[in-house]
Amino acid sequence: MQEGRPLAAQLCCLQALAADPNHADSLHLMGLLSLQAGQYDHAIEWIARANQQDIATDYLLSLGRALQQRGLDQEAFKAFDRAVQLKPDDTELWTCCGNALVKLGQLADALTCHQRVLQAEPGNTGAAFRCGVLLLGLHRPAEALACFDQCDTLPTGQAALMEQRAIALHALGRFDEAVGTGCRAHQLDPANADVCNNIGASLQYLCRDQEALSWFDKALALRPDFIMALINKASSLAQMRRIDDAIATYRQVQAIDPDNAEAESYLSLIYRLLGDFEAGWAGLRARWTTEMRPDSYPDFHQHLWLGKEEISGKRILVFDDEGFGDTIQFARFIPLLAGRGAQVILVVDEALRPLLSRLPGVAQCLPKPSSLPPFDMHCPIGLLPLAFQTRLDTIPAATSYLPPPSDTHVQTWDQRLREHPGADGKLRVGLAWSGNAQHSNDHNRSMPLSALRPLLDADAVFVSLQRDPRPADRPLLDTSGIIDLSAHLTDFAETLALVHCLDIVISVDTSIAHLAAAAGRPTWILLPYLPDYRWLLDRDDSPWYPTARLFRQSAARSWDEIAYNVRRALEEFVPSLGRAG
Repeated sequence: MQEGRPLAAQLCCLQALAADPNHADSLHLMGLLSLQAGQYDHAIEWIARANQQDIATDYLLSLGRALQQRGLDQEAFKAFDRAVQLKPDDTELWTCCGNALVKLGQLADALTCHQRVLQAEPGNTGAAFRCGVLLLGLHRPAEALACFDQCDTLPTGQAALMEQRAIALHALGRFDEAVGTGCRAHQLDPANADVCNNIGASLQYLCRDQEALSWFDKALALRPDFIMALINKASSLAQMRRIDDAIATYRQVQAIDPDNAEAESYLSLIYRLLGDFEAGWAGLRARWTTEMRPDSYPDFHQHLWLGKEEISGKRILVFDDEGFGDTIQFARFIPLLAGRGAQVILVVDEALRPLLSRLPGVAQCLPKPSSLPPFDMHCPIGLLPLAFQTRLDTIPAATSYLPPPSDTHVQTWDQRLREHPGADGKLRVGLAWSGNAQHSNDHNRSMPLSALRPLLDADAVFVSLQRDPRPADRPLLDTSGIIDLSAHLTDFAETLALVHCLDIVISVDTSIAHLAAAAGRPTWILLPYLPDYRWLLDRDDSPWYPTARLFRQSAARSWDEIAYNVRRALEEFVPSLGRAG
């Protein structure tokens, strides 16, 4: 067999088995010959017979490999696992166990196996690489990067190492480094479409969408039906406000994969951004019939209500499936549900419960998670506009629809502000400059506090509405004179009471903007070049919020430009309040 003469080897084995039908080594060798010939069922049969005669790690290892070739991954793992129990110091067996567990989707257990190899052989770069890949799969990019740092060279090639390093750097938010490392991977493996796509994705987070487009096009030249590259390309086109091109690219995705819910969902956002709510809400259904349904939304057995069935006398559960801002925005539909005779049970995050429990039409407001009372139907709060067939001209747009805080509550916050020197007699301006850092569009919609420097020397008192300031903003926040009472902002009811003490709120597109505008307070919202759909395009007002004024980035996508525009608007706003300026 070692000389490459399998038929002669087979004849020798058959002669040996004629003399001793239970000769384990000959049975095993027959299995190896069958494995080499691609006769996997025969290989499994021969090697299993060998194991019946003598349980040996070599036999179990061969059996596992034959089973893997037949796609019997669970049985293969059992063979490798039995072998490693017999020989626990054998790193090859641990590697086989780990690889089998990867195929079974058991990444944490697979990681443990490969870590055993790395502990026994610290210089094993293959094991370090495999650990890094698994750590990425387990969303532990910092540990993954540390593993990749152990791989000066890699038997499987430096291109794969650079590719995975770039993915880890991207996950850590180190996008410049991810681009540089990805480009090194591309130099080593220019035919790798995934590398091109990943470089483009990192450039998107750096707001360099024109460059990103060229990388997505490279990926698509290598793999024309590359769905993720098409979706990423459409996203960059949209960010550049090449809306027609973005729509056409999403249509390409649908031509390749007609049931692609991601493309349908993004198209629905574009239609809503354009004000075509009929098409936009219809597309929203995609996420509730596919894998895009949020994992956090329970799998209720009751009927999903989308506006067609009569609900008078019914108990309907409205579940918070969106971010804080979306929930505040769509809470306006709750009184309409009650107006149709429904008893509304609202389930929201605890931070919203003290605020929304007093909303008109709410029979019961529960925090997530909670034991739920009986109900007849359910509806995600984000689908209420669809259920009510909302159009631009039918948006329920009351100036204020949130229950106001008590006078005592407002007085408490007013007293806190008065304790700061200079806080009386001047314009009081609330500031919120960043949203949830985990939001997929945070790199576009949030800004550093330093971008608001042009405002801070205005004749006004500035108050932070930022619940969790980011570490990079803390030094300026501590030295700028901005009043920071965020330690008292324990929920949205507290924040609303503070907002009622302010003359104006200036915020990026985050929950604070929705809260202030929903309360009817003067609210200036600072928007990226491509805003979220709810703010539409090319207008400075909002059909959702009568007291909102919108400030938009130009194509230069500069927050500095917006800050100077807001500063000029503030100077005009002071006389309108009759305050000394």
